[in-house]
Amino acid sequence: MHKRTLLASALSLTALTGLALPAQAQDQPPLKIVVGFPPGGSADLLARLMAEGLKNDFSQVIVENKPGAGGRIALGQVKRAPADGQTVILLPSGPMVLFPHVYKKLDYDAVADFTPISQIAHFQFSVVAGPAAGAKTVAEMLAKAKAKAAPGAATYGTPGSGTLPHFMGVLFGQKAGAELTHVPFQGGGPANTALLGGHIHYKFDVVTETAELHRAGKVRIIGVTGAQRDPQVPEVPTLKEQGVDMVATAWFAMYGPAGLKPQVRDRISAAVAQAVRTPALRAKLIEQGYEPVGSTSAELATAQATDLKRWEAPIKATGVQLD
Repeated sequence: MHKRTLLASALSLTALTGLALPAQAQDQPPLKIVVGFPPGGSADLLARLMAEGLKNDFSQVIVENKPGAGGRIALGQVKRAPADGQTVILLPSGPMVLFPHVYKKLDYDAVADFTPISQIAHFQFSVVAGPAAGAKTVAEMLAKAKAKAAPGAATYGTPGSGTLPHFMGVLFGQKAGAELTHVPFQGGGPANTALLGGHIHYKFDVVTETAELHRAGKVRIIGVTGAQRDPQVPEVPTLKEQGVDMVATAWFAMYGPAGLKPQVRDRISAAVAQAVRTPALRAKLIEQGYEPVGSTSAELATAQATDLKRWEAPIKATGVQLD
């Protein structure tokens, strides 16, 4: 993501402690958006954009960061929050559709413990070739991977085991019929360093993490996982265009604790959907590589159920189980 640009934009929204609101919002309840990741990351910055977009609908909008355990600490907090519509969580889809298959024990039920509110936006992932790869296209990548039977001949890095990029790489290998060796790192930054240093051949991650390196010619994004090309790197073809039958995206969404009354849930959902549809916020989302959605609660529940089923087999095939 163009993090510096988005960070400057988000911080200017004064969402760190709350927003000064117009008179029509004064009679509405406050809203706290919990984010399970540190300030400055994509989830945090998206939450601050949403806080600005929702300022006309609540008496106060606060973004609260509760980082740790891939978002699980924040989920625990929201799970225990009163079901009054004043506390929600904004998070990527991984904790709601991957973690139930990956972790041996979770202190939450991704379906029973939360109320779906709205799917905010989709985003896609990239296949990135580093200096050590010697591949300029997915076809060249696969040819090299299939020609070399030795373990480690085609390595790919991700921000960590059990993450969406990890399983994007797994699904890619299954669809393409290639043997790839996963190398987990503690975040996207260290994975980029290893890629640039030639310690790994490829990287799977969200497009925004490597778009600037791609434009600078330091790495090459050779494919994206969505149904359409990503506006950040429009010259890069999709995997489908390159003969790999794979279309897979992830999403950001908002949830509340279980037990929200339907009228409360629907009020927040409608406010979120309306904010996502405003031209200014929509333009910011598209600029950062997101496909704006703004769904209903029911549509989010359906998307979650679909992705829970979609990822079950690929994850089980890896044998990955985390404590």
